Amino acid sequence: MSGLQRSLCPPKQPMSKITKFVLLSSSLLVVLFVVYGSLGVRADSKNDGAYRQLGVYSEVLSRIRTEYVVDPDMNLVTDGALHGLLESLDANSSYLSPTEYKQYQQRKSEGKAGIGAAISKRYGYAAVVSVIPGGPADKAQVESGDIIEAIEGKTTREMSLAEIDGILAGQPGSVINLSIVRPRKAQPQKTPITREVVTTPPVAEKLMEDSIGYIKVITFTKGRTQQVAEQVKAAQKQGAKKLILDLRNCGAGEEQEGVATANLFLNHGMIAYLQGQKFAKQTFTAEASKAITNLPLVVLVNKGTAGPAEIVAASVLENARGDVLGDKTFGDGAVQQLFPMSDGSALMLSIAKYYSPSGKAIQDTAVTPNILVADNDDYASPDDGDDTTDNANQPETRQKDQTDEQLRRAVEVLKNKDQHS
Repeated sequence: MSGLQRSLCPPKQPMSKITKFVLLSSSLLVVLFVVYGSLGVRADSKNDGAYRQLGVYSEVLSRIRTEYVVDPDMNLVTDGALHGLLESLDANSSYLSPTEYKQYQQRKSEGKAGIGAAISKRYGYAAVVSVIPGGPADKAQVESGDIIEAIEGKTTREMSLAEIDGILAGQPGSVINLSIVRPRKAQPQKTPITREVVTTPPVAEKLMEDSIGYIKVITFTKGRTQQVAEQVKAAQKQGAKKLILDLRNCGAGEEQEGVATANLFLNHGMIAYLQGQKFAKQTFTAEASKAITNLPLVVLVNKGTAGPAEIVAASVLENARGDVLGDKTFGDGAVQQLFPMSDGSALMLSIAKYYSPSGKAIQDTAVTPNILVADNDDYASPDDGDDTTDNANQPETRQKDQTDEQLRRAVEVLKNKDQHS
């Protein structure tokens, strides 16, 4: 049964309507006041509307009590309300029930392997932001933009992002089964993935035509800035007069690495700032002493560019340091904090967001290139019909243009700069 068709199940033990109504009402009221209280929300005119909604909630609960087709499972209803409340804030905020939080802690301490993909939530479901080349997900033909409809038969619509991340981690060699949805495919594809300890490829460099240095970054894990600096210097020693920084499908890492990498190309100006309701504003300004090059620059991005890579792209674009070319990025850039609750559950809340120099919240607006060029990895399947075949048994036929149009255009842009100099 599809995750979109799941219904509430009757409880194992009958419960009186009065008891049910009292429990459900009190549960949701407590949830609202606890969450508002833990965030330090003041009961002023700005928030009066939220408190007035409690009357609406009571009316909805009354309808459930008198009209719903079966007696609802109280734990399921309450957990569902909490999940919805947190996910209404943003994709990264999550509610973990006591059981889920315990499992999350256990998996975090034990899981040494993964699938080699950055995951977020879009349209209510888990979404693949980017895939590490050569990793387990890549071997299983999972791609950026894929929607994970279910994990081990459970719809991801009913799972928080924290729970999803925990479940995807596990012991090396263990298999996890995903149901992948792609455009123009009527049925999810069953996709088994064998977890591995994933090693991210290092920053790559090569010298292209017309003395163009090409730098490719897969992730911004700790230490990447130093690798980028080394490769930029190596390209310049080989005679590079212009640079392409390829951040396509770079969707994971630490935001501070993105800030530091941006400083390699900027000798002045604001890189980004970080701010939240109770999080003091932190402004990251480029230091001239940390800049290592002033060569003409094009940054390549696509829908798999996220987080720290978006900080780099936004700072280059808004400081007029170079061109950003490709597709609009994914949109991710926030700081999360875990808040354990008294009943053994936990809240994962975004407490601050990264903003571009012009004041745009990267998580909300993403980064739109000043030179838009479609990603030729966005291909249409040659089969428009239903596809119920497991891709483990019959891999999907791919018809992709082998020409990297975005890279070709980046070279063209840099050549034109040379011509007009």
